[in-house]
Amino acid sequence: MTDIRPLEVVIVEDEPHLAQLHREYIEQNFHLRVVGIAGSLEQARELISRHQPRLVLLDNYLPDGQGVELIDSPLLNQFGCAVIFITAASDMQTCSHAMRSGAFDYLIKPVFSHRLRASLERFMLLEHTLRQVKVVDQRALDKLFNLPAGDASAAPSTKGIEPATLARVKRLFSERPEFSWSVEQIVEEAGISKTTGRRYLEYCVEIGFITIEIQYGNIGHPRRLYRKKNDAN
Repeated sequence: MTDIRPLEVVIVEDEPHLAQLHREYIEQNFHLRVVGIAGSLEQARELISRHQPRLVLLDNYLPDGQGVELIDSPLLNQFGCAVIFITAASDMQTCSHAMRSGAFDYLIKPVFSHRLRASLERFMLLEHTLRQVKVVDQRALDKLFNLPAGDASAAPSTKGIEPATLARVKRLFSERPEFSWSVEQIVEEAGISKTTGRRYLEYCVEIGFITIEIQYGNIGHPRRLYRKKNDAN
C-alpha cells in the first residue's frame, strides 16, 4: 500500500455548485485533495499562499478581476503550481495569453467529463514522471506531451443516462426548436435536479442534438444557454 499523500488542489470558481461538482469529481477519481475553493482572485491568492497547492483549477471571469491576472503573478511560479483553466472565455486572445503564460491546459465551459479526465490524467502522469523517472526516452516524452485529448472522438458515454429522462429533455427542445433554454428552465420543466439536468444537457451536446450559446450579462459574466441544433433529428 502506498502512503504517498494526495496532491493538493485549489479550485478558483465563483459558481459554488460548479466548484463543488469539480471537487467531487477530482477527489472521487484521482489521488488529489481539494484544500480550498476560492470565489475571487483575492481568496485565490490567500489560499495559494497558505496551502501552496500543486494544481490550480482556474476560472477566468471572477468578481474582482480575471484569472489571467493570477497566472501572470509571481505567486504561482513561487510555489510551482500547475494551472488548468476551466472557463467560458473562448476568445483566442485569452486562450493564447493563458498558454503563453504556462497554463497546463485550457478547457472551455461547459466541460465534458471525458475532457477533464484526460487533462487530469495527463497532469498525474507528468507528476509521476517528475517524481519517479530519472531518465526518459522519446516514447515517454511523446506520451507526456502528445497525449490525445481524452479520445475526444470516442462515442459519448451513456452511463447514467436513462432513456425516459433523455426523451423528456429532448422533447422540450423539439417542441420549441427556436427557444434557447437555461439549465434552470430545463430542470424545472423536466422535473429533475440541476446536477442531473447538466448531465443530460452535456450528453445532448456531445451527440450533436443541441448547441451551446454564450450570453453575456450586464457585468460581463457569461451565461450558458442551450438550443436545438438545426440539423438534429
